[in-house]
Parts: sequence; C-alpha cells; structure tokens
Amino acid sequence: MSFRKLPWALWRRQIVAVVRLELKKTLFARRGLWIYFLAFAPVLLYAAHSFVLIKAGERGDFGEDTHVFAAVFQFFYLRLAIFFGCVGIFMNLFRGEVLDKSLHYYFLAPIRREVLLVGKYLSGLLAAAVIFCCSTLLQLVALYWYFNSNVIQDYLSRGNGLAHVAAYLGVTLLACIGYGSIFLAAGVVFRNPLVPTLVVLVWETISGVLPPLLQKCSVIFYLKSLCPVSVPASVALDKGNLLTLIAVNVNPASPVTGILGLLTLSVAVLALSSLRLRRMEIEYGAE
Repeated sequence: MSFRKLPWALWRRQIVAVVRLELKKTLFARRGLWIYFLAFAPVLLYAAHSFVLIKAGERGDFGEDTHVFAAVFQFFYLRLAIFFGCVGIFMNLFRGEVLDKSLHYYFLAPIRREVLLVGKYLSGLLAAAVIFCCSTLLQLVALYWYFNSNVIQDYLSRGNGLAHVAAYLGVTLLACIGYGSIFLAAGVVFRNPLVPTLVVLVWETISGVLPPLLQKCSVIFYLKSLCPVSVPASVALDKGNLLTLIAVNVNPASPVTGILGLLTLSVAVLALSSLRLRRMEIEYGAE
C-alpha cells in the first residue's frame, strides 16, 4: 500500500468515534470521583484563604501570594494532583477494560490497535485537560479574589498577569500530555498499576540529582523549566535540602526546548506502547 493510499480518512473517523465513546466514560466514571477532589482541593483552600482575609478586612501581599501559588503549583499540583490524576485517568483506559472484561470488543472490531491507542489517549487527554486546566484557572481566581479590581486589572494589563496565566495553563496541559502518555503505556504493559506508579514517582522525585542526560527523561524537568515563576531558593532552603533539590532546576531548558522535549518524550512512549499493544493478548482468567 503506497503512502497516498493509506486510509487516513477512515482512521480519523475511527479515532473520533473512540474519543466520543471513551470521553463520556472517563469524565463521568464513578471510580474517578476522587480525581475531581484531588484537582479542585486547592481551589477550596485558596477560596477559604481569600474569604478569611475579606472577613478580617486585611490586605494581602500580591507578590507573596504569587510565590505561594508557584510553590503549591510545583510541589503539590504538578507532582501529586496531576500525577495521580493521570494515573487514575490513563491507567484505566486499557486496564479498566481488562478488569471489566470488555477489551475484546475493541479487539474484535475492524480497527487497528494503533488507532485505538490514539483514540483512547486523546479521550484521556481531553478529560484530564478539562479537569486540571479548569482547576488551574479557578485557583488563580480564588487566590486573587480578595484583591481590589484595580490591582487585578493592572496586573493583567500592565504586568505579566496574562502571560503567567497562559503559562500555567500551558504547563498544566503539558503535564497531562507527558504523564498521560507514561501511564497509558504502563496500563498496556503492566498488570499491577502500583509498581510502575511507584517507580515513576521515585524517578520524578529524584530527577533533580540525576545527570543532565537522565533528567531529560523525566517529565518534571521540562515542567519546572516552563513554570513562569520560579520557587525562591530561600523558600526551599527553609524547608530543608530535599525540597531544594525538588524545586531548583540547575540547568533549565529553554521554552522551545522544554515544549519540544516533552512532546518528543510523549510521542516516543506512545510509539513504544503501540508496539506492545500489537502483541497484547487478552487473558481475563489471569486477572
């Protein structure tokens, strides 16, 4: 079959069909309710913080709040909320089908397994992006809620406000892309999700002390490089040496390198997982 005769239109329709089918199951699955709590917990905390200050009639420090958000975003949101949220969303795209004994319906359908993988990945990515990007935006709104509207307008129009908001949303999306590809692959390769999750968590945690070449094989390296506000070294030092290693990027990547590097890593992981999916055989009795 020549390149021109490849059935791109058919594959596109099949991918869209898989996305429509899977997106509804992913967004409204009961076993995924904890993901919403994990994603929107910071919104509640920031809203409570703003509410208390409004009731007390106190003024906050805009610069301090900006650095607090940067620290929470890097330490909690990227490394825990989005990380484990992607575990719950992407790991179940194939493992959930095996547990429900329904994956064979896809395998019996006239659809290439690579096309099925792309469709499932895109459905998980859309769900994760909607959940976590909405949470990121609401966190910023809740954090700056108690400030005067003139301060907010000045920050957005004359300062770096709009650039920061766009950067945080972009980093959130890239985190979903990177962690999503890894945990989709883990769901295809491994039967027990606990082992790959722990391995990836440890790898991402110690990436700051790895050689520069190995750091580029971690998702968090690129995400830290792309964050618009760096966590002050003094904040990390106050919390101990471990947080210093987690927070500081000694040799951060440029924005272009960070985006292209993370996308390349994700595509490579998905390509390898598609090779494994080709040889995958269903054994429900072994589960």
